[in-house]
Amino acid sequence: MSQLIARHQVTDIAGPGPTILYAHGFGCNQDMWRRITPAFEGHYRQVLFNYAGSGADAAPTDRERYSTLAGYVDDLLAVCDALDLHEGVHFVGHSVSCSIGWLASIARPRLFEQMILLGPSPCFLNYPPAYQGGFEREDLNGLLELMDHNFIGWANYLAPVIAGAPQADSTGRELAASFCSTDPDAARLFARATFFSDNRSDLVKVNVPSLILQHREDTLAPMAVGEFVHRQLAGSQLQVLDVTGHCAHMSHPEQVVAAMRGFLPAPAVAARAA
Repeated sequence: MSQLIARHQVTDIAGPGPTILYAHGFGCNQDMWRRITPAFEGHYRQVLFNYAGSGADAAPTDRERYSTLAGYVDDLLAVCDALDLHEGVHFVGHSVSCSIGWLASIARPRLFEQMILLGPSPCFLNYPPAYQGGFEREDLNGLLELMDHNFIGWANYLAPVIAGAPQADSTGRELAASFCSTDPDAARLFARATFFSDNRSDLVKVNVPSLILQHREDTLAPMAVGEFVHRQLAGSQLQVLDVTGHCAHMSHPEQVVAAMRGFLPAPAVAARAA
């Protein structure tokens, strides 16, 4: 277990309340949550981790396992098992981790008490006229070809697009640095699994109370996608953040913190339940 904890660089912040588990998006790592976690210290236990190949650890050696999101679901569940987390977890996922969280909740129906989904997209591809994920297949193929031939150029191009204006410079630089710190082979695997997955049909299988945090202007996960997720997730809440870009936890953490506080159990309640 200690080897697994080290491999995923697990951070376990002690607290008296229930557990919040943070899962980062593609090209990122747990450090992206550093503007969020201080608001909940002393009230909740907080767990952060990196997927295989993200952060400073080596690229995953099992390419078949990580060719689909199933491999990343296994990472998440392995971290939970290593920490003896089997139920009552409050999941906070960004971007593709929302899909990973959905799949984990289907595999372990008692694992998550709540899910907070920041910028979710069950499918990044357009399937007109019923679904507009935001991208044509040829556009994503072109993006991955750029990654194959010019990894640094790909990172410097994509980061400001994801960050969005007006924080394309500040948040974009941080994202580009994160992309460039990721092993290129690991990034290629995760990119293909992320951008070509289609988890739309899985949404109706999720039975966890969920808060969808939708960015008002988001190139990667447009408003129509958030509304689709809201319609498909039974009993979900949709909250639109007044944010441009795909990373409000980095660019506008105060809005994410406020939304989380409004959805999570109150600290006093959490402490009594511990």
